[in-house]
Amino acid sequence: METGLWAFGAALVSFAVTAVIGRFLIPFLHKLKYGQTILEIGPKWHEKKQGTPTMGGIMFIIGMVIATTAGVLLYAVWHGGLDSVGKFVFVGLLYALMNGAIGFVDDYVKVVKKRNLGLTPIQKLVFQFLAAGIYLFLMYLCKDDTTIMIPFAGQVDLGFFYYIITGVALVGIVNSVNITDGIDGLDGSITFFACLFLMLIANVLGNHQPVIIYAAAAAGGCLGFLIWNFHPAKCFMGDTGSLFLGGIVCTIAIAMDMHLMLLLVGLVYILEELSVVLQVSYFKLTHGKRIFKMAPIHHHFEMCGWSEMKIVCVFSAFTAVCGLIALLLVIFGCTSA
Repeated sequence: METGLWAFGAALVSFAVTAVIGRFLIPFLHKLKYGQTILEIGPKWHEKKQGTPTMGGIMFIIGMVIATTAGVLLYAVWHGGLDSVGKFVFVGLLYALMNGAIGFVDDYVKVVKKRNLGLTPIQKLVFQFLAAGIYLFLMYLCKDDTTIMIPFAGQVDLGFFYYIITGVALVGIVNSVNITDGIDGLDGSITFFACLFLMLIANVLGNHQPVIIYAAAAAGGCLGFLIWNFHPAKCFMGDTGSLFLGGIVCTIAIAMDMHLMLLLVGLVYILEELSVVLQVSYFKLTHGKRIFKMAPIHHHFEMCGWSEMKIVCVFSAFTAVCGLIALLLVIFGCTSA
């Protein structure tokens, strides 16, 4: 009961702060003319979104940081100190902020030059692996533990490979979340369900109260942002927001040693990125043929005639089903392992 109250409080604060900031941030971004430039290779009907303010992720970054920091610190004071799990949360929040900063630079370059280029892929990857390296080093300082939880097998020690696997997973998932941001409300809705089920997993595991607060704040912030981002979007989160959200989702799962559950809860993100890899590879191998009408795969469904609302609903429902499966695996495969 107490854990539920802390989670509800964090979610409510994050939701309220995000929603209120949007009321002032969007007119400010309009005034600065920080509008999104729409790619010419995208669906033609997206051209009407030209000029919609981007960098809107700033609103939920502020909301989530305030709610998480206040919630975890108050919980620590209430229970006699900040435990190791609380430290993992703050290290994770720092990692998410580093990714948000990379996204902010990318968005700023796009806005200033009025074109959808920003940082080069190599520049992004260098910064992202640097951020991942800093995160892993800080995690090592907090706990010299290289185990992950595998359902029905318990804790499995990966040794040195833990850092390699985790680093690749971090950069991969963060970029997958970034790619998923292409339709009004899509990334925010999927991430809401991902964080919701990660929060439920943390509750089932027990002794992860700071992670529960962290995940609840993330879910609340996503809902607060959807007020402004649901179709038709009044503001886009930009790379500032999507890279930050990628960092959030990853570090919530990693704080619980739930690397495998991250792959399941974030399956939509992975399928989105996989669709791009398959499309590009097949295009090069066949000299111009395509598997999908357009990639990422959410654009394929758009080209097939699905509305943005339908895509968001179906992809969110799929995420919820994957999250439920992950939750059941944890209940029956981890708590008794």
